[in-house]
Order: sequence, then structure tokens, then C-alpha cells
Amino acid sequence: MKHVSDLMTADPFCVERGANLKDAHDLMRSKNVRHIPVIDTNGELVGMLTQKVLVAKVMSLVAQFGAAELERKEKQQLVTDIMLTDFVSVLPSTTLLEVTEYFVTNRHGCLPIVDDSNKIKGILTSSDFVRLAVILLKQST
Repeated sequence: MKHVSDLMTADPFCVERGANLKDAHDLMRSKNVRHIPVIDTNGELVGMLTQKVLVAKVMSLVAQFGAAELERKEKQQLVTDIMLTDFVSVLPSTTLLEVTEYFVTNRHGCLPIVDDSNKIKGILTSSDFVRLAVILLKQST
């Protein structure tokens, strides 16, 4: 394994920019994911929604409107209102060494993987590196 494409999760679960917070929240829960790329109708990456940002918003909605209003308020909130737009993405050909150094230096939990047209191809998370560590440790015993 030398490149991002060797370790990434291909075709990650995504939401379109018109999705609401409830859609994203349900997707995170049902698919057990912590990071969701936000794409436009052409599949181009426009943002990232992280569990940390989503939970903060949900807690804010509960505090402001109460738990009974959460679902209604989540349906009114678009993911584009809370998604991250200042993030780094990399190509599938990026080396794992480069990405590892990025993860360590910036302490991010994920990196979206895009092609030359900025279309989402995969996602690489810190959990992927734990899986890699398990593989390497098994190989060395």
C-alpha cells in the first residue's frame, strides 16, 4: 500500500447540498459514519459535514428549542449552513506518507478524495490508518 487509493473507502456515503440536517443526521446514524462529503448535483465536492459539527448544531437546537422540536428544526436546517468549506482534499494518487504527515500535523479526522474534476472518489479517515496498523502488525508476527 503506497497511495491513498489503496486505503481509502471508495464511493463514500454523501449528501447533496440541498439536504437538510435531519437527512445527514439519519445517514450518520444508520451508516455509522462520522464524516459526510457534501456534493452538488454533478457529484463535485462542495463541503464536508463532520460529526463534531453536526452534534454541536443538534445540541444548540435542543438547547434553543427543546428536544420535542428537534426533528422539525433539523428539517429546516440545510447542511450547507453548517458544512465545512475550508478543508483539504487530495487525489487518489497522493502517497500515504504525505497524507499521514498531514493527519499528524493538522489533527483532522478525515480527508476527502477527489479526481481532477473535484468529483468525490473516496474518503480517508483516521480509522483507515488504524486498520492499516492492524494489517501491518499481523504481517509482522
